[in-house]
Amino acid sequence: MTNSKSFIQPIDRVAIAFMLVLSLLIGLLIWHGDGVKSRVRNFTWENQQIGSEDLSFSLTFSRPMEPTSVEENLKIDPPLAGKISWAGRRMVYTLLTPAPYGTNYKVQLETATDKFSQKEGKKGGIQPFTGNFRTRDRAILYIGVNPEEKGRLILYNLTQEQKKILTPKDLIVMDFEPFPDGDKIVFSARTNTNPDLLSSQLYTVTTGISNNPDKKAQPPGKVDLILDSKEYQNLKFDLSPDGKTIVIQRGKRSNPGEFGLWIMSPTSDKPGEQPTAKPLKSQPGGDFMITPDSKAVAIAQGQGAAIVSLEGDTNKPLDFLPQFGLVQAFSKDGAQAAMVKFNTDYTRDLFLVTNQGVQKPLLKTTGSILNCQFDPASPTLYCLLTQLVSKEEYIEQPYLVAIDLKTAQQKPLLLLPIEQRNVQMSLSPDGLGLLFDQVVAQPLNAPSANVLKTDDGASINSSSLWLMPLLPIADTTTAQIKPEKLPLDGFAPYWLP
Repeated sequence: MTNSKSFIQPIDRVAIAFMLVLSLLIGLLIWHGDGVKSRVRNFTWENQQIGSEDLSFSLTFSRPMEPTSVEENLKIDPPLAGKISWAGRRMVYTLLTPAPYGTNYKVQLETATDKFSQKEGKKGGIQPFTGNFRTRDRAILYIGVNPEEKGRLILYNLTQEQKKILTPKDLIVMDFEPFPDGDKIVFSARTNTNPDLLSSQLYTVTTGISNNPDKKAQPPGKVDLILDSKEYQNLKFDLSPDGKTIVIQRGKRSNPGEFGLWIMSPTSDKPGEQPTAKPLKSQPGGDFMITPDSKAVAIAQGQGAAIVSLEGDTNKPLDFLPQFGLVQAFSKDGAQAAMVKFNTDYTRDLFLVTNQGVQKPLLKTTGSILNCQFDPASPTLYCLLTQLVSKEEYIEQPYLVAIDLKTAQQKPLLLLPIEQRNVQMSLSPDGLGLLFDQVVAQPLNAPSANVLKTDDGASINSSSLWLMPLLPIADTTTAQIKPEKLPLDGFAPYWLP
């Protein structure tokens, strides 16, 4: 009879020994438990540059965690207030307010417990984690007034204290708006040899910045003409919040009474070709503003304000508010609007109007409501207003005010000189600073050739830029915050997104 041991080959002995050792190791692992620590597998903001629209990051762990142990030990430096939610192994941290710009942040988690260790009564920890991200630089745009910068669009990086002149000498910039990524600016301008204020054409210019990680930044100062003024005068324009649509108010040169809104994309469908504009088929109107969802435009029409679609049937308004003559501002989410009511006694009322049908009065003024902007960080509306100080000569004095939208409480911020009514303001994307200009008009008998003009046609002699830090309206600090004069000469300041 054949011995069964003769059938066992050397390779079989090796395999059997390997299986025995592996079984022993598995048994030891089960006996002693899993000694591998949990860890953070993914941090969505790792080495990213974020903006005011970025309000939440997430941490994904290698195994389910004990939530309290993570929440109690998570550190953000500098601190950012927020709330935490969980979905399995993924923790989401949602900021209560936009992160301040021009800041480097560190996220740390050095101690935490996973659920398996907690159930077994063990001290299973986590591999120490450190992540980094930063916010965009604080940067502003303005139109220069000095001889070398006269009428040119200028980008100034407040964080790095760097200045870039974006447009050439032969163009006098009249109005501008940045694209949401900050990579380009759309602006209207006339040539410095043409004094006709209605000869402006529409251009785009690159900034040398890209806040989109998927888009490479182009060199600054590349100017492209996107809409000429050969047949139509370009009176005013507005860029949609998504940067995909421009609405322009235009009038026909051969027939000044023929004017209305036109719509266009800032880029052509065909490379190398200039974008084309087409009329928006709606009733003529006055001032206008594209809604936050970029799908409609609010237009002052007749005795009210109409909301007209940019995509579907434009002949019939989506909504009409007969009691309001002007939309001053929309909140970022589109749920609220600041609207102006013109009264028969020549006063003006400012209302908060919501998409739920609420119409809440905020203030009444004998002067003008020049500008309002919603704070992205709190329920506050910042407004630039004027008050009538002389009915006989109709002299107005401008001032800045913050309005608590919950209580309608007003907090005066700054009273501006009477002679400087031509003021423009801009609220920073993080809600921590307010820019404004102080324009000094030219004497009436001064030469008028090739001069800069304000929106109401006043000639500009000089202008300075000011920055006012902001505190929450509910802050009980009694010390008055004073604006700081920037070392820049210009007007029409605007924060880069």
